[in-house]
Amino acid sequence: MGLLVRGYAAGHLRKHKQLAISGPYAYTRNPLYLGSVLLAAGFCVASHSWISTLLLAAYLMIFYPMVIRREQTELKTLYGGAFDEYASRVPAFWPRLSPAKSSDQHFSWALYRQNREYEAAIGLAVAMAILWLLMLRQN
Repeated sequence: MGLLVRGYAAGHLRKHKQLAISGPYAYTRNPLYLGSVLLAAGFCVASHSWISTLLLAAYLMIFYPMVIRREQTELKTLYGGAFDEYASRVPAFWPRLSPAKSSDQHFSWALYRQNREYEAAIGLAVAMAILWLLMLRQN
């Protein structure tokens, strides 16, 4: 699920060119981070390790809020009042249940590739292979 959220977000993101407000950005201002948290949660469940779960949760709770605040400052500098208006309607992380007013922009495979989101899919495949090898080793 996390990979789908990230991929859907990457297909709507025109970095430093246009404020992303369509697709998943109509629900949350940070769908890429939300997708990463979902991926991390899936990894934690699959790992059956409380230690890795606690370490990953601590990392996400310490660093993601700082990164999100820094990016919000950059977006406010780039887009000014348009970002303020968007931020007033769309939550920073946990998504709305219904979309805020959005643009008519649709998902773009070209943007997905340009944003190199396929790298997250490769990373997930590697992580799944490692978990599979660990599972085989335990049997």
